[in-house]
Amino acid sequence: MRILWFQEARLFLRQKLALPALLLMGILAAASVWAGMAEIARQQETIARIQPKQAEDVAAIAKWVSKDGDAGNAAYYTFHATWDAPSALAFSAIGQRDVAPYILRVRALGLEAQLYESENYNAELALPGRFDWAFVLTYLSPLFVIVLLHDLKSGEREAGRFTLLAAMARDERGLWRRRIVLRIGLLWLALIAPFVLGAVLSGAALGGIALCLLVSAAYFAFWTGLSMWVGLKGWSSVTNAATLAASWLVLTLILPALAHIGINASIPVRQGVELTLEQREKIHGGWDRPKEETMEAFFKAYPEWRDTKAVEGGFHWKWYYAFQHLGDLAAAPQAKAYRRGLEARAEWTARIGVVLPAVGVQTLLHRTAQTDLRAGLAYQDRIRDYHEQLRRFYYPYLFNETQFLEADFEKTPKWN
Repeated sequence: MRILWFQEARLFLRQKLALPALLLMGILAAASVWAGMAEIARQQETIARIQPKQAEDVAAIAKWVSKDGDAGNAAYYTFHATWDAPSALAFSAIGQRDVAPYILRVRALGLEAQLYESENYNAELALPGRFDWAFVLTYLSPLFVIVLLHDLKSGEREAGRFTLLAAMARDERGLWRRRIVLRIGLLWLALIAPFVLGAVLSGAALGGIALCLLVSAAYFAFWTGLSMWVGLKGWSSVTNAATLAASWLVLTLILPALAHIGINASIPVRQGVELTLEQREKIHGGWDRPKEETMEAFFKAYPEWRDTKAVEGGFHWKWYYAFQHLGDLAAAPQAKAYRRGLEARAEWTARIGVVLPAVGVQTLLHRTAQTDLRAGLAYQDRIRDYHEQLRRFYYPYLFNETQFLEADFEKTPKWN
């Protein structure tokens, strides 16, 4: 049995396209892993670099604010850095980390406008993105499967060897099975070897690595099955190649793009920039509302501050921060609708992935790498929680009109 496999390997590697195809597959996979790891390393470096810069910025503001101890100035001028560290497998499927912010500095002002100043992009998992391992697997590897399998039987017929092979083989099915497994197995190894190396170097968990390998194997199995089905038609090698190439174009590009257009048309979602402008208009409207009306609306949300000193005269910080928060509350329904629309698009993309393998592979890999829409929204939720901590930290100083000194900056909630 080992001799048969060895002889098949020798015959396969002697073919004109065999070794170049395997080498090119390996080179593309290695290049994609390297590119992905370089991008993630750049993001990690940026995250590491912002932390000491943030400390310097806060120290400079602390020295200035402590001169008069104005808590309103401390809350207004102090930016608080947040970041979303990449997962160990993020290099393999960068996903929305390529378009959505993974670092955001927030203040104790209205949050919605700060969240959407950098547009949170959609669930466009169906479209080609950055050159990473997921891209090579989804869009390029099927072409290599087609190259190696389109003439598996038709090539032998055209060379006049098919009848002789069938007569000499003890097990004809076993012969073709060995050839298929050998070709696809070597191609799959050329694809996954760089990925496994990159995952190990990144410290990825075995479960995540295994899931990615399982997804890639299933995707290879689909294209292998499709190639074999076309080969059974008895067509020429050229016809097989053309049919499979057309199938690749339809299944990986045309249908996913049409599905994406259909999802966007059926689930309209306002842009985050529009939400930002609307929220800012509501906040700016606070300047024109009577202070008593603003404070009464704020005390309904935070009754614990109702008995503090009333706002009198012109500008006052606690009135300012009150209508900032009221702007968030007013924009909350629109923000929730925006989020529901994005989640609905992502859900329909996942459903389409059950029918379109390319979309399904991208969806699974981005979820495993925690670079999909769900991960981006989870980061937003953590920012919301942190912003709530910041506001609750500053409110006692603002409403009790307590001085905010340099030592108080050390007590500010820290991003975890």
